[in-house]
Amino acid sequence: MLNVFFGDMPDAVFDTARYFNNRYKPAWITKERTVHMVKDVDKSEVVDANLIQSPYLGAIGPRNLSGGVKTLILVDNDRSGRVFNASTCGDNCAKWLLEIAADRKVVVNLRHIMNFGKGPWSIRVMNDNRIVHNMDELVRSAGEYV
Repeated sequence: MLNVFFGDMPDAVFDTARYFNNRYKPAWITKERTVHMVKDVDKSEVVDANLIQSPYLGAIGPRNLSGGVKTLILVDNDRSGRVFNASTCGDNCAKWLLEIAADRKVVVNLRHIMNFGKGPWSIRVMNDNRIVHNMDELVRSAGEYV
């Protein structure tokens, strides 16, 4: 289940792009889900662990991926127990957060209300421990904290 803490969370990794650039493992880049996330969110093709073909930037390395994809890769692969600021992600990352959280417990910090689409889905709002299943419920719960 996706667990979200809304608002300021001092222990969360706020600058996910910088954290990713210094901590990612090349093996993360070629994992099947990463390849799909990069294609969906950045419209780019993973060629190998060090080369991504972007229609906008040409040949790039993993450090040149968007902040949203970097955050998704961290959420999916970093097992340090850190909580990542998912407000670096656009709404096009929401389905990926839900998919990653279908496999295991995921905790992220949001400083805005992300659009998770029609649902149904289950998200625990950690601020008040409510479980919400659609955007109306999410907005009512999270609106108190952002």
